Amino acid sequence: MSRRFVLSRRAVLRGATGAGVACVGLPLLEAMLNSNGDALAGGGALPKQLLVYFIGNGFRLDRFEPAQTGADFTLSEELAPLAPVESHLKVVTGLQNWCAYQFTHHEGMTAFNGYTCAEAVPNALYSKAGGPTLDQVVADHIAATEATPPIIKSIQAGISPKVSIMDSGTTMFALSHRGPNENLDPVFNPQVIWQLLFGEFVDKPDDSELRLAVIDSVRQDANKLRGRLGTVDQQRIDAHLQGLSELEMKINAMPPSCMAPSQPSETNPEGPSNGALTNVNNIMADLLVKALECDITRVASVMFIGGAAETTYTEISQSTNHHSNTHNSNAQQAVHSGVVYSMERLRDLAVKMRDTLDPTGRSLLDSGLILAGSDCSEGLTHSVARQPYILIGNLGNTLTGKVHHQATPRTGTPNQWAATGNTSDVLYTVLKAFNPAATSVGDLTPQQLQGGWYGTSNPPSQAAAGSSTLIDALTGPEFGA
Repeated sequence: MSRRFVLSRRAVLRGATGAGVACVGLPLLEAMLNSNGDALAGGGALPKQLLVYFIGNGFRLDRFEPAQTGADFTLSEELAPLAPVESHLKVVTGLQNWCAYQFTHHEGMTAFNGYTCAEAVPNALYSKAGGPTLDQVVADHIAATEATPPIIKSIQAGISPKVSIMDSGTTMFALSHRGPNENLDPVFNPQVIWQLLFGEFVDKPDDSELRLAVIDSVRQDANKLRGRLGTVDQQRIDAHLQGLSELEMKINAMPPSCMAPSQPSETNPEGPSNGALTNVNNIMADLLVKALECDITRVASVMFIGGAAETTYTEISQSTNHHSNTHNSNAQQAVHSGVVYSMERLRDLAVKMRDTLDPTGRSLLDSGLILAGSDCSEGLTHSVARQPYILIGNLGNTLTGKVHHQATPRTGTPNQWAATGNTSDVLYTVLKAFNPAATSVGDLTPQQLQGGWYGTSNPPSQAAAGSSTLIDALTGPEFGA
């Protein structure tokens, strides 16, 4: 019997040139996999991708939550646009956000990190993120454990430049954070996103030696300065040094094995109408999906419209901004129309991932995951009770198929709907898919994640919360804590 040829994931193509030896990176080939094709030949896991997608100002729960639970649920009105990716769809409802502070949209943003707000001043609508968001925890894990991690740890994109005019701090203006003083603000200009992702791979005069020398000199100066700064400024300098290290990796990196796209012409300037949202969303989706396909990055976030944002959906003939509509009891049909429109944009991204294959024949929706959510469950009341999540993708066969998991059944009228499950259960579930050794997420203990409580003087009972974890509900007991 002939022995199966095995190739290292680090393998490159080498060739002699007049200037020396040239190296070109290879895509993920079957020869790099085990005989089952479900792991690398050396025993490592196949790459997984995480893309977090944010839609501000909540939903209409009575038109969002599916009527049935389990695998055979029918898409609701506000989930109907996701029909093309229905086989990969997971919807989680009935969860309570247990942030210790309750002051409009800020606490809802903690559904992406599991930490209560830092430096919160509720009356001033001011707060900072209490800790790193899930995407950054995953990005750090990939960088620390992969033998050949992606060139770019994560990328942050934004679609609508309109932001809240009432809020302050950093919580509301970024979806990704590395800590209270390290917000990773979204980039709204597609040309800048292209430059960050692909700019180092276009043909240009070779000035890498000069640029590396500049980085070395800047790093030396930054290290000297660091010892003279306070704690917060030291954290900022550390973040800056990390950015320099990542830039150095880009300069030294081999070109990706797939073709870089052309630089887009769209710049997405802030204007009165936001009339280009669909086009900008499609361009950003193309760039991010290509970056995932090329393994330039495996982690990205997209802020479609920000928390409490003043975006007006002119493309569906609306003249009042979506945030104002959510607070007008007579404009709830317009809110519903806005949610459906935003779901169509989420669908556009998901379909692009579904239709993009990795070299082993898996679509990016089979290998990766889109985690989508908002800053509240319903904008009319700023409620974070029953705050839902949308998960699209199988994440390398750890979150497979279609399911609607409802942590707390709905009883009574919509304004009586309660919630006792924990939003951080979803974050923990996704984190465990990337890092099975993880025991917690955010500032919650494992006990609190087992359907417990956080940040309230009137916690639900363990019996009311349920005895099984969301992890068990979505993935089976073999994936439980």
